[in-house]
Order: sequence, then structure tokens, then C-alpha cells
Amino acid sequence: MLRRSQGVVLTPAIRTVAETGSTNADLLAEAQAGAPEGLWLRAETQSGGRGRVGRSWLSPPGNLYASTIVRLHAGEPEPATLALVAAVALEEVASAYAGPGKLQLKWPNDLMAGPAKLAGILLERTGDAVVIGFGVNLAHHPENLERPTSSLAALGSAAPDPAVFLIDLAETLARWLARWRGEGLGPIRARWLERAHPVGSALTAGSVEGLFEGLDTDGALLLRLADGRIETIRAGDVFLL
Repeated sequence: MLRRSQGVVLTPAIRTVAETGSTNADLLAEAQAGAPEGLWLRAETQSGGRGRVGRSWLSPPGNLYASTIVRLHAGEPEPATLALVAAVALEEVASAYAGPGKLQLKWPNDLMAGPAKLAGILLERTGDAVVIGFGVNLAHHPENLERPTSSLAALGSAAPDPAVFLIDLAETLARWLARWRGEGLGPIRARWLERAHPVGSALTAGSVEGLFEGLDTDGALLLRLADGRIETIRAGDVFLL
């Protein structure tokens, strides 16, 4: 699935290590030291992988654990909307391997196979840099968690080589990032809504329960409450009911 631009194979700057604590932590340090946008770090396994709000992320070999740096500039959309950029890029690549109709997005950037989580994305900022970390279950997924999980292999797909998957992801993210900068959030928001669970899906966000009503123009989650009011959610854990 490696894409070409005007006949030239795109080769992003990817560094791979056998093991590290956390690719996000490593690139945060490198970003502070001046590392450029577009640098990627992939680990074959992590000893200290983490998800949102400090949750641990299990990291057996065969899955994707990778992070990249995005440098922020004046006049760009809000940095928080990079979560949607990363989500649409990952969904595009993963769906090319899984097949059409098997994966959906859940706000802001979880990749789901029905009720089961297949991948997560973690954004962390230092100065003018945002580090975006991807954890994607390609060959394996954890069992017996509070919430179900899945993997591409469990969906019946041949698990792709993480290195090859990352080349596709790096090129796809660069393309969506260029649209975010050049066209604003609109095309990213539209693509996200196309690939998300349907409007009317029951969700819970913290203590708030409601029906998915889409995204506002800034990318925030809209929930229709039982009394008909629309609640705008800008942060927090969201689960499908």
C-alpha cells in the first residue's frame, strides 16, 4: 500500500529501536532539543507505553508503537484538532488493511471495531511541538480488560508488518496534515464524521449520557440529552453504550 507522489516513493524519516520505555516520552525530549517535524520513532516493544490520563498500554511485539513530531505555526487551526487529523489518517490506513466497513472512529481519536478498541492515539505538547503517539493492535490485542479490544488479525486480516504499516501511516498523516494547514479543519471534520459511528449512537462522556449529534465547527463532540438539549463536550473519556 506504499503510495507514490509523481512516481517517487515517499520515504519518511523513521527510526526504529528494539525497545524503549515510551516513544512519546523519547520524542518529547527530542522535540525539546530541537528535533524537526516529520521525525518518527518506532519501537518493536515498549516497557512503559501509556495511553490517555496515564493509563498503561500493553506493548507486545507485532503491534505498532510509534510517535511523530508536529511543529505548530501561527495561523493554523487549534492544536487540539490535531487529534482529528491523526484519527482520520490512522482510520484510512487501517481500513485499507481491514477492509471496508469494519472500523469506525470514536471521539476524539479512538479506532474501533464495533464495540472493541483497535487503536489509540496520544497527543502531548511541549512548547511549539506536539508529539502524536499511535498504538495499533495489528497482530495481538489484550484480553480480559474492562472494555473489549480487537486487532487486525482478530478481524480476519493478515497482520501487516508494523514497519510497512508505519510507512503508509506516515505518508497519510503528512497528506492530511497538509490539508489541515492549507484548508482548515473543514475537510478533516467531514472525513471524521464519514468514518465515525452513526449519528444517534448512544454515548457516555463522564457523567453525561446522550445521543451522538456530530461535531461542532471546532471539532468538539455534540451530545443530545434526554431533554433535547445539546451538550458540547471538549474533553474527557467517551464510551459507546
